[in-house]
Amino acid sequence: MEYVQERIATLHEFGGDGRTRGGLAHDAARAVAETAVVVPMTGREYESPAAERVLEELERLEPAPAAVFVPVRADPDRIGPFRDWLDTFALPTRVLWCNAPAVDALLAEAGLGGQFGKGRDVWLALGPAAAVADAVVVHDADARSYEAAHVRRLLAPLTMDFEFSKGYYARVERGRLYGRLFRLFYEPLLRALADAHDAPIVDYLGAFRYALAGEFAATARLARRLRAPRAWGLEVGTLGDAYALAGFEGTAQVDLGRHEHDHRAVAGDAGLEGMSREVAAALLRVLEEHGVALEYATLPERYRAVGAELIDQYHADAAFNGLEYEPAAERDQVARYAESIAPPGPDTRLPRWIDAPFAPSDVLAAARPWRDRRLGSRSQG
Repeated sequence: MEYVQERIATLHEFGGDGRTRGGLAHDAARAVAETAVVVPMTGREYESPAAERVLEELERLEPAPAAVFVPVRADPDRIGPFRDWLDTFALPTRVLWCNAPAVDALLAEAGLGGQFGKGRDVWLALGPAAAVADAVVVHDADARSYEAAHVRRLLAPLTMDFEFSKGYYARVERGRLYGRLFRLFYEPLLRALADAHDAPIVDYLGAFRYALAGEFAATARLARRLRAPRAWGLEVGTLGDAYALAGFEGTAQVDLGRHEHDHRAVAGDAGLEGMSREVAAALLRVLEEHGVALEYATLPERYRAVGAELIDQYHADAAFNGLEYEPAAERDQVARYAESIAPPGPDTRLPRWIDAPFAPSDVLAAARPWRDRRLGSRSQG
């Protein structure tokens, strides 16, 4: 156990649940009742054990959250069953069908059509969530170790006048180290950048113990001001806006223990290799936006050198703990990820909700799950 503080406030798990002393129990409960929870899902989460656990744990929250928004990407013949399954949980759930034809039309008419993914799904829910609650908690649906207390823990900093809270946790399971994209791409890339650039934004991004975690909480004011990358760059893009809006003093990170997540393959556009390109684009755009002059000609090589040093350290840590470790496979990942380090290209982020060309109610109307007559059910919300 350690109690080291970073450049941002770091709230550790010392054996309590974040509610046991002083007035924090009352404050945390009150915060939950005034919070909207956003849980993005895709078709693979339908009736999955991890998603069921997340929803069952949310049912245990007392009091219940103000709302639970579930932005879902699913085929037309699957959205009805998906909605019915979500309705079996005793939660104030609002399902948003993110790839509904009406949603695509709404975005296209506003000039916001184009790439879709996790970031766009979360953004669609952020506006409605911030409109009905004082705070917003966002977390993934693929954590098999999820606990309802995570919502209270993420919210706790907001009761202490922080504006943004990020979760962090260990990714050690089945006798192996996971969190590969963070360990082998984000962390060595940030270290390489820190060696060359004395910039506050680099210090800020490097202060997060698990910057690619999907779990965060924000005040409604801050949530309405986030510009969301459309896909896997969401987490890094969120941190860039949090730096601008909350800064070091308004940011905290919270220990959520150990998480067991679903895992992705490394190779291909749908694997970690493809994700690394989007994470790189979001990260490098954030740095450029805050005045960091990047040297793209030398950055990949500097990244590979730091990656090699970290692999030696991970190897030692794994051996010390009796974990399996494959240095050659990790070196192969570093080599793959190095190809992702390039100028970020056009900025396709979605706008702040305070600048959006339509209202949250427009999204709610467009994203209503439905079944057509061929599926034997009338349209319902």
